[in-house]
Amino acid sequence: MRGKGKSTIVWLLMGMLVLGLGGFGVTNFSGGSADIGKVGGVSISSQDYARTLRAEMQDFSARTGRQLSGAEARAMGIDRMALARLYTSAALEAEANRLGVSVGDKAVAEQITGAAAFRGMNGKFDRAVYADVLKREGIRESEFEHDLRMDQARMILQSAALAGVTAPEAVTALTRGWLLETRDIHWQELTAADLPAPIATPDEATLEAWHKANADRFTAPEIRKITYVWLTPEMLEGEVEVDEQALRDLYESRIDEFQRPERRMVERLVFPTLAAAEEAKARIDKGEVTFEQLAAERGLSLADIDLGEVTKAQLGAAGDAVFALDQPGLAGPAGSDLGPALFSMNAILEPVDIPFEQAKADLRVEAAVDRARRVIEDKAAEFADLLAGGASLEDMAKETQMKLGQIDWNAGAEAAPDGIDAYPEFRQHAAEATEKDFPELLTLEDGGVFALRLDKVKPPALIPFAEVRDRVAEDWTRNETRRQLLALAEERRVAAEAAAAPGIEPAPAAATAPVAQAVGAAAGNAASTPQPAAPSAAAAAVVADPGTPETNLARGGFIKGLPQDVVAGAFAIKEPGETEVVDADNRVFLVTLDQIRPAAAEGDEAEQIRDGIANRLADSLRQDVFDYFARALQAQSGTTVNQTAVDAVNAQVQ
Repeated sequence: MRGKGKSTIVWLLMGMLVLGLGGFGVTNFSGGSADIGKVGGVSISSQDYARTLRAEMQDFSARTGRQLSGAEARAMGIDRMALARLYTSAALEAEANRLGVSVGDKAVAEQITGAAAFRGMNGKFDRAVYADVLKREGIRESEFEHDLRMDQARMILQSAALAGVTAPEAVTALTRGWLLETRDIHWQELTAADLPAPIATPDEATLEAWHKANADRFTAPEIRKITYVWLTPEMLEGEVEVDEQALRDLYESRIDEFQRPERRMVERLVFPTLAAAEEAKARIDKGEVTFEQLAAERGLSLADIDLGEVTKAQLGAAGDAVFALDQPGLAGPAGSDLGPALFSMNAILEPVDIPFEQAKADLRVEAAVDRARRVIEDKAAEFADLLAGGASLEDMAKETQMKLGQIDWNAGAEAAPDGIDAYPEFRQHAAEATEKDFPELLTLEDGGVFALRLDKVKPPALIPFAEVRDRVAEDWTRNETRRQLLALAEERRVAAEAAAAPGIEPAPAAATAPVAQAVGAAAGNAASTPQPAAPSAAAAAVVADPGTPETNLARGGFIKGLPQDVVAGAFAIKEPGETEVVDADNRVFLVTLDQIRPAAAEGDEAEQIRDGIANRLADSLRQDVFDYFARALQAQSGTTVNQTAVDAVNAQVQ
């Protein structure tokens, strides 16, 4: 609820000030000092709009990791969001002024003096720092203090308007009951083995018809034929010289990776006296408590007393006792810098002793790659100049160390681990390149460089039937199997419900549709729903075996090995005794509801969920009420918009 209007501006500004206040200043709008609008007697300045718009753009960038241009922000409606915030804030301020709601100077001063952004070297509020920060941001002190004052006034007004909004108890109870309800079910999966006859082999005409009717499944993606040159540090690694002393220096700088003493993973529980520690050890030896339970008795978890990986020297007086253990166990009581303690040793980490000669090969590769990276960085300007001077990629491969290559690239293809298409930078530019673009030098994440040229774009095209006949046959068979399984499942569902209803005799079954008829239907529409047939004797025979039972199944729970849609289907059944067909992940299931178990109304978990539901419902209601309240205030006070001033700010904010 605090994310409305100027309230957001002030608090966001305070947060940004703490981080250095970078990039949010707005200055020198040509003719842009005009207000962008007004609500009642409260004006909205161009500077306020610019700051809010920039803040919205920065927030989007922080959440997505992508910088937005002004045009992109407007296309996404971010400018309208900023305006909505400002007009809502202005409406609240106008209403606060009308009612005489405000706060005193003391409350404003407390906010200012408590802000970390305005503290000096001594950690206390510094008047000079305060003035300098606001000056750099282009904000007058009186304006900033007015915004702080009105922010609190708006919060008082907002709190008063929403104080009586609570979640209805009936809705909370109904939601809790729906959420915590559990069910007992039976389920069974139908497979090709359940069909009365094997799937027939389709003829060529059927497959060709299927190929045409499902062209999207057999269409080759767009292929972009690309020529490229590239150079990576690994390509130069063998050509770079690295002297022995540099490798020894690198080894010494990372000696902790190659030389480490034996370590143990240890937890330490300290006691006030040696007697208390011995008594605790005796209780563990007798099996009365565990080490973890001892920690819990003192209000500690194992995470609180975990020392991590420690050496014998780091344990001090307890080192001998702990390192005397040849397997995980308990040591002590022994002394520690905090007093007598028990030590639980959980793992033994063997010492690491890798001499320089053994590490030399790996260190050389690492050092050579690092040096090659710097060589490429030094040559990058030369490569860029050659391309800018009109050198072709083929010329680059002849005149420089860059390697020439070609690739038929498409966005959905799996990249080769050692290929250039494994780099996200290449994939991005390969997707964006046009045949009119001139090659330019681009960088890779590992310090390499590349340039590419789009030679030709081969649009998506239907793959000839002869080339994909086997795929077509597999696809047809898979679809026909699923179609017949759905028909069989529907037949069994009808039989099961008929058997569950007393006094109703199942009607004689119609014969299973001929395969030729099934082939024609499948070629026309793969996803068509089969018409239910009258239950057969074979279907009625399976009623006695509804499948695998699952009890106390929770909404949102899971059944091992089954798609989540099976659980969702179980909770879509309305009455016990009913059976539903679930088609999920190209698998067919019959799900029968045995019993609905009402939600538990008592217990800590039920209360926590009830409170959570009530809070979420109340928050949603408060948001709705606040939106209606803000709109009513704007309608009551009257609003104006200076579109020229808005456009001027939009043109400046990039």
